[in-house]
Amino acid sequence: MNFTHNRYLHMMQGHDKEDDYLLSDQIGYLLRLANQRHLEIFHQHLPELTPTQFALLVTLSNVGEESQNELGRQIGIDAATTNGVIERLLKKALITTRTDPNDKRRLRISLSDDGQCLISECLPVARTISSRTLDGLTEREAQRLMQLLRKIQLEK
Repeated sequence: MNFTHNRYLHMMQGHDKEDDYLLSDQIGYLLRLANQRHLEIFHQHLPELTPTQFALLVTLSNVGEESQNELGRQIGIDAATTNGVIERLLKKALITTRTDPNDKRRLRISLSDDGQCLISECLPVARTISSRTLDGLTEREAQRLMQLLRKIQLEK
């Protein structure tokens, strides 16, 4: 049986029941702490954007013009959150919107010239953020972590 260091310490203190629930051994807790570390690094390097704003901008950079609903799906956020992110990016003049000529209810989103310039500047910084988030892992460990996270994400 593979025990974490915390489980070992817990057992050494006389708590050896298998049904003990240690928060420090739970995947959700560990993912949250890792995410907090990533967010801290992100905000140090790209304080002018939130990670969700960056995700939307980089997605537009990759796919070109897209519907608001499809953008939300691609970056994994709900419609209300997508709407708020789009409003904030419009205020920053980083995106443009237009009504879809085939469906007047649908909004099409694209990068503005300023948005394209910002994303071009941000991509090297984003690579640094990813690298800093994975500090302490070997290249093989980092690749394995990414592989396992993708596997968990696909299990819906």
